[in-house]
Parts: sequence; structure tokens; C-alpha cells
Amino acid sequence: MRVVQTATLLVATLGVGLMAGLFAAFAYAVMPGLRRSADRTFAEAMQNINRAIVNGWFLLPFLLPIPLLVLATVLAWNGPGRVALPWILAALVLYLAGFFVTSGVNVPLNNARHNAFDNAFDNAFDNAFDNAFDNAFDNAFGKAPTDDGPAALGDAGGSRGPGGPADMADTADRLGVLKAARDSFEGRWGAWNIVRALAHTAAFGMLAWALFLHGVAGAGAG
Repeated sequence: MRVVQTATLLVATLGVGLMAGLFAAFAYAVMPGLRRSADRTFAEAMQNINRAIVNGWFLLPFLLPIPLLVLATVLAWNGPGRVALPWILAALVLYLAGFFVTSGVNVPLNNARHNAFDNAFDNAFDNAFDNAFDNAFDNAFGKAPTDDGPAALGDAGGSRGPGGPADMADTADRLGVLKAARDSFEGRWGAWNIVRALAHTAAFGMLAWALFLHGVAGAGAG
């Protein structure tokens, strides 16, 4: 029984520690780094991160600590390491708090961001590439170029020319949509990420202390 209790506490502590480290890294490195990026770069990076992170290497340490902490609570209640029970319960509550922040706030924000950024990308860039293709086709066949040549692609055939005021104003307006989508996401997501990082870090500290008390109790019993 004691071996099972020790193994349960140890694996739960490792899982909680991995999650605490991941969310803390987002708080002090990833998000501050992305904050310095352009809106398009930020959007693409967040989309790629959130696609890549949904894998077994993330889901296992994210989900496994919950049943393990419940089992550790039962074992501590009925076993020799009851002195660690309050700390295990505190760790379970803190971990669940961070878990529900992730599933109830950060994940919905990710989904909303994905839709908002996709729409902004469509509005900001699809017409530019369509117009570039149309002008290239017209020029190739000797047709008069249209007035919609995108300055961003350097099409000199458009009557507005590269960097024309109307084209630049249109592009700036569309990019403003992308910036608005970013502004509605970045601050809230970052703040709630700090909350879950603190919750998981506190849970990790509780479990480390619980492991110490469990070991002391075992040594005393031996």
C-alpha cells in the first residue's frame, strides 16, 4: 500500500510540475516574445502553437494528475501517510482551479481567436492576391490594368501605383481588423494564463511538501 501511495504522489507531482513549467514559460517567455511581433506574425504563431500542442505529450500530464490526486487522497485517508492529506487536498483544489481556467477560459479564447484571426486574414489579404492575379493576367494578354493592383505586391500596372494612398488606406483598414482581433485576445489570454500558472505552481509546491511529509511518516513508522 505504501509503495502505491508513494508512486501515486510522485507521478502526480511530476505531472503537475510539467504543467506549472509549461504555463509559466508562456507567462515569462512566450507571450512577452510574441508581444513584440507584428499582428500577422502573432496570429500565425498562436495558431501554430495551439495546433501543435494538442498531442499526447501534453494531454497525458495535463489530464493524469486529476485521477492520481483523487487516488492519493483516498490512499492518504486510509493509509499511514495521513499527515500529508491536507496538502494533497490543497494541491487537488489548486490543480482543478488551474484546469478549469484552461478549459473554461483559455481554450474558448483560443477558439474565438482562431475564428477572428481567420476572418481578419481573409478580409485583409484575399482581395490583394486576387487583384494581383487579375492584373498579371490582364497585363499578359495586353488588357488595360485595373485600378485594384495591390501596392503591397509592387504591381506597377495599377493606376494608383505602388503605395498609392487609396491602396494604403484600404490595407491599413483591413490590418486594423487583425489588430482589433489581437487586442481582444492577447491581454485576457495572458492574464488568465498567469492565473493558471500560479495555481499549478502552488499545487506543485503543496505536492512536494506532501511527498516530504509522506517520507517522514514512513521513516518514523519504519
